[in-house]
Amino acid sequence: MKKIQIGISDFKELIQGNYYFVDKSMFIKEFIDDGSKVMLIPRPRRFGKTLNMSMLKYFFCNIKNETNLFKGLEIEKEKEIMTLQGQFPVLFFSFKEAKAKTYEEFIYKVKEILAYEYEKHSYLLESTKLSNYEKEEYKRFMERKAEAIEYETSIKRLMNYLNKHFDKEVIVLIDEYDIPIQDGYLHDYYEKVVGFMRNLLSAALKDNINLYKGILTGILRVSKESIFSGLNNIIVYNLTMREYSSYFGFTENEVVNLLNYFNVRTLEELKKWYNGYRFGELNIYNPWSILNAVKFSNDILKPYWANTSSNDLIKDILANGSSIVKVELESLINGEKLVKVINDNIVMNEITQNAENLWSFLLFSGYLRAENTEAREDRVYCTLDIPNREVKYIYEEIISKWFRDKVNNDEFSQMLKALTLGDMETFEMIFEEIIDKTFSYFDVSGESEKFYHGFVLGMLVALKDTHEVKSNKESGYGRYDVMIIPKDKKQLGIIIEFKKVNKKRETLESAVDKALIQIEDKNYESELLNMGIKNILKIAIAFEGKKVMIKEYNCN
Repeated sequence: MKKIQIGISDFKELIQGNYYFVDKSMFIKEFIDDGSKVMLIPRPRRFGKTLNMSMLKYFFCNIKNETNLFKGLEIEKEKEIMTLQGQFPVLFFSFKEAKAKTYEEFIYKVKEILAYEYEKHSYLLESTKLSNYEKEEYKRFMERKAEAIEYETSIKRLMNYLNKHFDKEVIVLIDEYDIPIQDGYLHDYYEKVVGFMRNLLSAALKDNINLYKGILTGILRVSKESIFSGLNNIIVYNLTMREYSSYFGFTENEVVNLLNYFNVRTLEELKKWYNGYRFGELNIYNPWSILNAVKFSNDILKPYWANTSSNDLIKDILANGSSIVKVELESLINGEKLVKVINDNIVMNEITQNAENLWSFLLFSGYLRAENTEAREDRVYCTLDIPNREVKYIYEEIISKWFRDKVNNDEFSQMLKALTLGDMETFEMIFEEIIDKTFSYFDVSGESEKFYHGFVLGMLVALKDTHEVKSNKESGYGRYDVMIIPKDKKQLGIIIEFKKVNKKRETLESAVDKALIQIEDKNYESELLNMGIKNILKIAIAFEGKKVMIKEYNCN
């Protein structure tokens, strides 16, 4: 009986350890048959990228190759492809461990990664085909003594040494190439790390006579202008394309076979949690979560994928998003869909400034699903939604963290309890206290809309078990700001209208009165009445800097 592996990304260890392997070996044939010299296949984290790259390494590598690793796999039936087994020098670099908070730390770690590959091929120091000068140069890279700028050409030089020794072109595998770039964005050394990676990759992969084929994986295609400048021979296969769609993540048939083998769980219970990704035309399951759900089959289903990363980049991007982004995020969490232009050229330092970049980033990172993809002239439009319960949980956790960072959680819970019970005296007291203590002047003056939509997101998550929270939806003769709908129709329904004071024409008092009149005149309560909710509380909240005034009217 085979075992379930969790976190093993080395193909040899997986096969020799008698672990269950979902056979993706035909990826080898597609890689060879592809006419591209260099390809980039971006996929979400934990979807099998490193394992597939490791499989390629063991198949092609001509050093101590384990020929029996592929016994019984689908690729063994491909006789022509099997003649290529063990026929190439292979370089395999993973930048997964190059996460760093400073550029200096990044340089240290990347030197370690590059030197480690030099160490693996240290037999070249005995080669009669390398000059003494080349061997001395080799030692400097292996011993971490070369300058940072020299390491930008280190892969290219190592390819040259291998080709000289074996008289064979080299296969280059680069895994998680964009991890350093994401960290550079998060920790303010983006331009420096992009410059280094651009030079490193271009030197190795552009017009290099020592290259047989190259493949890169990561989460994103980082903009050609910033990272692949001049690299004209790279072909990108993003997750909306058919090519390679079945090799990352599990198809439904693969999940069924897995469940049947271990005789645990049912497909239906896993679908809502871990299904819903769309690669090309295939429906794909999250492999990390599926394997965990099978291994821990006696436990309740959990958001396993959510806990494999800090999600810092997602938090940063959404927190700094505009009020429109927060409104649209509310819609997604409420199960609605968005149609957006998708651009697979991600400019990291423009994500929060460019909506196309933001939604594209969330799609390619696995936080959204593209149900439909349509080309209109020179733009690609996708219908986006949240793929499953697990990803929805991640969004809810991110929103909860915003409030834990800014607001005392007990205070926030007490305030919402008072609000839903109609205890306006307590609600107003805590609401004003929260604004005074935790939100800067910037939050509630120049960005008051951003503030209240962040507030709505907090309510949406905190009240999800007992209420539905909507914002900016049509009801009566207009669009209300916020509506809180109780699942128990006997409970209180709430309408909230926010107003920012126009200092030239309004006071706090006139603004709050105007907001309350708007609720009445626009007949916002009609949606609640149509649901059979008769006890309705109407609330107007006016802002002037950090000053706030609240006025309410109970229709009961």
